[in-house]
This record gives sequence, structure tokens and C-alpha cells, in this order.
Amino acid sequence: MGNSKYSEQKDFEWATKLHRISLELIGLWPNSELNFRKKLICNLRVLLAFLMITIGILVPSIHSLIIIRSNIELAIDNLQCSLPVLTVVIRIVLFWWKKEALVPIINMIMEDWLKRKSVYERNTMITWAFRARIIITCAYISLGVAYIILIGVPIFGKSMRLTSNITDPGRPMPLQTYYIYDITKRPQFELTFLSQIISCIFALIPYTAIDNFLGLLTFHICGQLIILKNRLIHINEQKNFHEELKDCIICHIRLLRAIDTVEDVYNIILLVLFLYFGTLFAFYGFLIISLFQDKEHEVSFARMSFLAVIITSLFAHMCLYCAVGEMLMAQCNEIHFAVYNHEWYFLDAKEARKLIPFMMRAGQPIYYTAGKVFPITMATFCNLIKTSAGYISVLFTGN
Repeated sequence: MGNSKYSEQKDFEWATKLHRISLELIGLWPNSELNFRKKLICNLRVLLAFLMITIGILVPSIHSLIIIRSNIELAIDNLQCSLPVLTVVIRIVLFWWKKEALVPIINMIMEDWLKRKSVYERNTMITWAFRARIIITCAYISLGVAYIILIGVPIFGKSMRLTSNITDPGRPMPLQTYYIYDITKRPQFELTFLSQIISCIFALIPYTAIDNFLGLLTFHICGQLIILKNRLIHINEQKNFHEELKDCIICHIRLLRAIDTVEDVYNIILLVLFLYFGTLFAFYGFLIISLFQDKEHEVSFARMSFLAVIITSLFAHMCLYCAVGEMLMAQCNEIHFAVYNHEWYFLDAKEARKLIPFMMRAGQPIYYTAGKVFPITMATFCNLIKTSAGYISVLFTGN
């Protein structure tokens, strides 16, 4: 028994370790076992990350945007940095504000991993947890490569972005920023460069960790829904139909409450990300078309490659959000179909009637929303792409 509990604890640690480490670094991991001192330390970590990102990147980027706002290409070059950083700051504030609401879900995940399970249930949970680990691993690898390129290229006096005498009076910085002091002199340049290196690290962690934490929660819920569906399919094989149905209903209600909590925490964050994606996608479309139409200035292969990588990453990021929402909706619908297709005609009339309320509740659509305005699904993602593409012509008209 002791070895079994140890193995289950190891499974839980394996499933949540990468996400926990990421969020603990910036003080955002939901934990009910923290005393006052540890909570204070976590809040100080959050404050440090917030100040480093805001003072080190966001304020200088917005200052630069105000100065070069009349140049559309420089403005787009600025927005590819300032918009993601702005969303990171918003995500940190919103997630910190709602963090305590996620503690019961973390406890639920731990209970699900620690309780006794069949081989099928354990394999199902491991499958979904493995998917969450793959996604966060790929996210950190891609962002790590982007960070090395972003920081490494300017060290050698080059830049992958558009530069000008206004935004880069001397050697290029990793990000388009403007400071109230002269950064062309030493050691101001070196110190400013170092501040951007550190601030970028503080920005990349929440940019990835908060997003992938949604994947961890959703994939665990999806795994539990599959297990619940399997129990419903084989419910007639149980000796006590009433008790088994009661347990299934309790499990279903628990999962629905978890979904409601995740939706409450993330719906504003998702709305911000949809607005950010739509805006940046339209600007990038305008920029690429403008570069191809400009016959006077030849665009370097390196710059076009850099733009292609950024746009692909942005596209994949938003597509992943919608795919996760689609998976959740599909698994919730599977519960409804499992009850609907149940062989109720083999049951007594009294027992068959007990399935009706369950069927009615399971039939209600369940999905994440962006600001409680529209559902997070692949259909919404396609509509967002079409809307953003339509605004490209508006930018050409205004220019």
C-alpha cells in the first residue's frame, strides 16, 4: 500500500512539475499550504516580475511607439514587442487576482492522482498529462530559441527587426525602445542592454506558464471526463446501479464546477489574447504585403524569415488555445451521448427515470469563452482570421 501511494505521488509530481516550477518562479502557483511568510515571498516575486517587465520593457516601448507613431512600419515593428508584453502584464495581474480560486482545482487534481485507480484510468490520465507536458516543453524550446536569437544577434551589432536613427541612435537594442537618457554612451548602453535581457526572461516565463497552465487544467478535466464516460457505458455491469449513478453524477458536478472556475479565471485573459492576436495579425498582413509591393528597397531573406517565424508562432499559439477549448467541448458532449445512448430499456422504469435529469444537464453546451462574449472553438478562430484579414484592406485605405 505504501509503495502504491508513493507511485501515485510520483505520478502527480510528474504530471504537474513543469507547470509548477514555471509558476513558482514568479510566485503564481496556487497553493493552499502556504503560511503568511511564504505568501508574502510569493507576492514579492509577482511584484518583482511585474516591475521588471513594466519598467524594463513596456514603458520604454510605449514611449518609442508615441515617437514613431506616424511611421506605420516602425509602429508595427514596435507592436510586435509592446503588445505581447502588455498582454503579459495583464495576464500577471488577472491571474494573481484570481489565483486563490484555482487552489481547489489543484487539490482536486492531486486527489485524482492519489486515489486508487484501475489500469485504464491511470493510463488515461497519463496520456492527457503527457500531452500537457509535450506542449509546455515545445513552448519553452521555441521561446528559448527566439530569446537566443533576439538577444544574441544585437550583441554582434546586427538586428532582426526594422531599425532607424530615431529608435536606435547607436548600436541596436534587442527591443525597440526609447529612453530619456543617452544610451549611446558607456556604461549606459551595457546596463540598458542587460536590463532588457533580464526583463525578457521575466516576460517569457509568465507568457508561457500562464497559458500552459490552462492546458494542464483542461487536459486533466478531459481525462476525467473520458473516465466518467467509460463508467457510464458500463454502469449496467455494476451490482448497485443507484450508488454507481450517484457517484457518476457527483463526479460530473465536480468537473462542471472546475470548468466554471477555470472559465471565470481565464475568460478575460482569453479576450485580451484574442484582441491582441487579431490586431497583430492584421498589422503583420499589412506589413508583408507592403514589403512585397515596395520595389525600391529589397527585403533581406533574414528579415522575411524572422517575420515568417513570428507569424507562424503567433498563429500556432492562438490555434492551440482554440483547439484546447474544442477538446473540452467535445469531451463534455461525449458525456451527453454516453447517457443518451444508454440501454435504459433494460432497466426498471424507476431506475431509467433517474437518467433523465443527468441527460438534461449533460446536454447543455459547455465551453470556455473570451470575456463571456464568444466561445473558444476552432470555428471562432477561423472567424477571427477572416475578420483580421478584412482589416488589412482598412489599413491600406487609411495609409
